[in-house]
Formats: sequence, C-alpha cells, structure tokens
Amino acid sequence: MRLLSRLAAGMDRVSAFIGYACAVLFFACIALSAFEVVMRYIFDSPTQWTFETVMAMCATGWVLTSGYVTQRKRHIAITMVELLVPTHVWQKMELVSLVVAIAALGSLVYATWEPAMVAIHGAERSGSSFNPLLPAYLKPTLVVGAALYLLQLLANVVHWFEDRASEKSEAQGDQE
Repeated sequence: MRLLSRLAAGMDRVSAFIGYACAVLFFACIALSAFEVVMRYIFDSPTQWTFETVMAMCATGWVLTSGYVTQRKRHIAITMVELLVPTHVWQKMELVSLVVAIAALGSLVYATWEPAMVAIHGAERSGSSFNPLLPAYLKPTLVVGAALYLLQLLANVVHWFEDRASEKSEAQGDQE
C-alpha cells in the first residue's frame, strides 16, 4: 500500500503541475483573441490563423487539466445528494463513481488510440483556409489527456482507501 500511496502522491503532483502550466494557455488565448479583435476591427485585416490556434490551445488546456480538476475534486457534482444521504453511503457512492469513471476513461483511451495514430500517420489537416494539422495534434492530445485523467482517477481510488484507513485508525484511537 505504501508504494501505491507514493505513486498516487506523484500523480497528484503531475496533475497539479499540468494544471498550473495549462493556465498559461488560457492567458495566451485571451491575448490572441484580443489581437484578432484589434486586427479585424481596427486594421480591417483579420488573420486566418487566430481562431484555429485559440481553439487548439483551449482544447489542449481543457483536455490536459481534467486530471488537475479531478485531483482537486472540483468537478461539477450534485452536492444535494451528499447532504441527503449518510456519510458512509456517500463514501460508497464516491467509490462507485470513481470505478465507473475509470471504466469510462479506459474505454475512451482505448477508443481514441487508433484514430489518433491514423491522424498522426496520415497528417490529417483541418480543411480550413489556414489548414493546420489540428486533427493530427488534437486526437493524440485527447488520448494523452484521457490517460492522465485515468491515472488521476486511480490515484483518487488510492486516496479513498487511505482516507477510510485513517478514519478507521482514528476511530480505534478514540476507543482506547
């Protein structure tokens, strides 16, 4: 269990690092969008590349930060259910949701692997006037992001069991 705890803590650090690093992408998207507005409405000279670049950067940030959001437990949740059910029931519901999410993300990684490889090897392009290699970039990015998300979910399962073990040891300590 100690090894799993260390691996889970390492994954937490990876997720946090990626989450903070991707914040830069969103700031760059703001700057590029402002640049496009100036070019389009002040200089009457819109760019061909800004929209797709911003789209790719936002998609990258969104996909890669899913592990960070999961590690911080900041996903959208129905907290009313948590308030209505007893704590031990909610804890079991959390574990079930983690297992379901792991199955879903495992399926996503499996399902997106081959299209990502085809996009890379075929050098797929977007088909726009700018015509960048967006599919060849975004499809593998989805696989990487889903894999990171999956690893963070596995780390969260380890943390779930650690929390139950610490609750049990605290309860035993209170009885003594």
